[in-house]
Amino acid sequence: MSAASQPPSNGLSYADAGVDIDAGNELVRRIKPFVKATARSGADSEIGGFGGLFDLKAAGFSDPVLVAANDGVGTKLKIAIDSGAHATVGIDLVAMCVNDLVVQGAEPLFFLDYYACGALDVDIAADVVSGIAEGCRIAGCALIGGETAEMPGMYRKGDYDLAGFAVGAAERGTLLPSADVGPGDVLLALASSGVHSNGFSLVRKIVEASGLDWSAPAPFAQGMTLGEALMTPTRIYVKPLLAAIAATGGGIKALAHITGGGLPENLPRVLPEGLAARIDLSAIAVPPVFGWLAKTGGVVQSEMLRTFNCGAGMVIAVDAAAADAVSAALAEAGETVTRIGALEARDGEAVIFDGTLAL
Repeated sequence: MSAASQPPSNGLSYADAGVDIDAGNELVRRIKPFVKATARSGADSEIGGFGGLFDLKAAGFSDPVLVAANDGVGTKLKIAIDSGAHATVGIDLVAMCVNDLVVQGAEPLFFLDYYACGALDVDIAADVVSGIAEGCRIAGCALIGGETAEMPGMYRKGDYDLAGFAVGAAERGTLLPSADVGPGDVLLALASSGVHSNGFSLVRKIVEASGLDWSAPAPFAQGMTLGEALMTPTRIYVKPLLAAIAATGGGIKALAHITGGGLPENLPRVLPEGLAARIDLSAIAVPPVFGWLAKTGGVVQSEMLRTFNCGAGMVIAVDAAAADAVSAALAEAGETVTRIGALEARDGEAVIFDGTLAL
């Protein structure tokens, strides 16, 4: 055998290629208590098997329709990575999925996550998963599994990406939007906690133009750094909405989660043809972060509306006669509720804006 064909004296290992199996095992050990804390009826919340199990009958469903959603956190992750604040992006991940389930009247049942990185940092990954577990606890769903992918060469060292997958259920015949959405229905908005998890490519561009570091005091949030303020997690509306749906019968007719595309793009997704939403922008309580973004970036109102939630994280179409009862039920559950408009016969655009945002 020639010297060129001789095998190397020290054979290569997976660790030599940049993948640390031991770190992956340590992560599973570290996150087991977080996962266990999300246990609910239908799931025992144990991880480590090849698949997660959920028992619909044990969860109390008799004739369920399953509803599934998946999403990510987008470039908000870059702020988490650059600022070192990893503890709440998991809440964002869950929120973006479960809020999409509840708009169809579905109760979130279980959640799975996908964490991809170049080199696994167990401390960072554990922080992220602890946030995912906290989001699941807030939403009332079980974290029943996930996947950690260490891919050197695909991601730079220090970078990671997230995706989430949620499944919920509703009894047959109770899904939203209901068939009787019509003119005269009142539109209510639930306050957002801030930017939530959309539009962060523009946010980062504006921050770059401002010349501020993530550690600088936030110009719009006293006592917080810019990074901390912008990392405020997406509000999870699940439990208050499910409680209001149960308490008011058919009062709630449709729900729209205001994500990327803002009010102009998300409201039409739940409206029948021939209906338009007329919105009084001056009625929306706009969090200070949006005023700072608009002013610092020179972003006009129309662009703000189609990029951000601008303070309205969820919009609800309700029967006019039930508007007060729905508002009261949501307020009792801790939500800030504002009447922002009504539905009317459509003669042009699907969303009509009156007034201006208080930017």
